[in-house]
Amino acid sequence: QVHLVESGGGLVQAGGSLRLSCAASGSIFSINPMGWYRQAPGKQRELVATITSGGSTNYADSVKGRFTISRDNANNTVYLQMNSLKPEDTAVYYCNARIVTVVAGFPLGYWGQGTQVTVSS
Repeated sequence: QVHLVESGGGLVQAGGSLRLSCAASGSIFSINPMGWYRQAPGKQRELVATITSGGSTNYADSVKGRFTISRDNANNTVYLQMNSLKPEDTAVYYCNARIVTVVAGFPLGYWGQGTQVTVSS
């Protein structure tokens, strides 16, 4: 069994910062990639950023230059540092990871439970 547990969401004023964390636990053999998605009310879930085990990153155009994704491979944890937050960043943020478990032996996608980020104007 694999679990992704997120933390770090909350309420912040426009221009502020938040840092999200997501830790994966379970019988994990490897994780690649890890990433963050978000879903605002009435909108589809969208990619925010991803990072490979080798450190290669990919960002949505809307967050480039403001958000930074990083990961701690030893602890199966991914972070999202969000700076210069805007009201349009308000959404539920979901951690995603493609994980090969010891049991399965092949990659499966897993999602966290989501954490709310609200940016007030």
